[in-house]
Amino acid sequence: MSVELVEVTKTFGRVVAVDRVSVKVERGEFLTFLGPSGCGKTTTLRIIAGLELPDYGRVVIDGEDVTYLPPYKRDTAM
Repeated sequence: MSVELVEVTKTFGRVVAVDRVSVKVERGEFLTFLGPSGCGKTTTLRIIAGLELPDYGRVVIDGEDVTYLPPYKRDTAM
């Protein structure tokens, strides 16, 4: 499975939790998100899993845009 985030942005009110994140993780690769509390790590994972919707950008899994698919229709877990 490959996962790609394209310019993903998420805000909560005036707080920018995720700011234009773009990353592609190919099948077999391993990626970690490392950063201080409140920098958007969990929010980014929730967006990939479909538990949060981005305000802007796309989530692509195996070449398919799944940005607006509900969690139960994605092959992901958190």
